[in-house]
Amino acid sequence: MLIKKPSDIRPSEITSQENYLNRRDFIRAGAIAGGALLAPGAFGALIPEARRAKLDGVTESPFSTTETPNSYDDITTYNNFYEFGTGKNDPVVNARDFKPRPWTITVEGEAEKTGTFEFDDFMKPFDLEERIYRMRCVEAWSMVIPWVGISLADVIKHVQPTSRAKYVAFETLNDPERMPGVRRRVLEWPYREGLTIEEATNPLPILAVGLYGEVLPNQNGAPMRLVVPWKYGFKGIKSIVKIHFSERRPKTSWNMSQPSEYGFYANVNPEVDHPRWSQARERRIGASLFASKQPTLMFNGYGEQVADLYKGLNLTRNF
Repeated sequence: MLIKKPSDIRPSEITSQENYLNRRDFIRAGAIAGGALLAPGAFGALIPEARRAKLDGVTESPFSTTETPNSYDDITTYNNFYEFGTGKNDPVVNARDFKPRPWTITVEGEAEKTGTFEFDDFMKPFDLEERIYRMRCVEAWSMVIPWVGISLADVIKHVQPTSRAKYVAFETLNDPERMPGVRRRVLEWPYREGLTIEEATNPLPILAVGLYGEVLPNQNGAPMRLVVPWKYGFKGIKSIVKIHFSERRPKTSWNMSQPSEYGFYANVNPEVDHPRWSQARERRIGASLFASKQPTLMFNGYGEQVADLYKGLNLTRNF
């Protein structure tokens, strides 16, 4: 199958938001009633619980980059996941005994299909895809990761947000017993993130449940995390337990903690420096410290697919 890098994908090749959302059959088995997300017996993806278990039925995505992915070791040992510690190597150690199953996802707010759902039931109506995305870390680092997940746009279409839903907010599990970093007040817990409804229904974002064809490791946000490839890494909220549709812009954790440094949008914009470092160039995780940095791309290289979302928005002020 032909895999294109973001710069090779023309706007005409990207399905329009309306057609993309309408082209899939989201209800695969019977009517939805009584607060259930799907009818009994509906077929779809089931995520195994064993660590490093292989994921079945994964299809390749035309949105993938042709860049070489980072190694599994790179991806799973260099992580920002403050619930398991503030050091980049803390999560792989401190999340070792974390048990991400059983797990529930709560959908609430301005949507027709709300409630609390078992993780497998939540996943069943959706197709698993592998998407090799170029990801940008805040501290002038980048990584290429072969995520496996489900389309966020598909999920949103499925739960039928109302016309009042202007934003989609997410929350991470808040459990100091299972997540030792929560015992420290480095952030206001639980961790929160959010997107506009237009961003969330763009075809690019996914809810990732795996990488390299295997179940998502604990330190990378098991059992489910957000991946938005044109934004900085702190937008990728991990271990999601709640999805909330709202009319008002939601609070987000890093914007609450340091509003002068972390805005709501978090778009990759090399023309706007972080107050403590330049965003203009970046180094790939795993590369030698002596290796040359490469220019940071606007919207992380996905500009043709997402720039229209921000027409008329001052991206210097709205960072």
